[in-house]
Amino acid sequence: MFVPHATAGVVIVEIGAGSDDDLLAALDRLLPRDERVYRHSHGSAGHGADHVLPLLVPPSLTVPVRGGHLGLGTWQSICLLDPNPDNATRTVSLGFLAG
Repeated sequence: MFVPHATAGVVIVEIGAGSDDDLLAALDRLLPRDERVYRHSHGSAGHGADHVLPLLVPPSLTVPVRGGHLGLGTWQSICLLDPNPDNATRTVSLGFLAG
């Protein structure tokens, strides 16, 4: 799975029960959305932080498929993470390898 965007990544995370909010709060602490911190500062507030996101959230991941189903754990979900509000449309590319 690959997201060809400079401000987006894909993660495997538990969602619901507050976990998704905790993830976003942690990102805000690690990558503050204060424009004075970043040299890359065009676009909406925090856009510089959006471009640093791939250091923490990669644009790709690999998940095994077993018996036609994703090999995820009980509480795991695949999520597209892109805090950049400037682009509403995103592309996710999927590739499959037979093994």
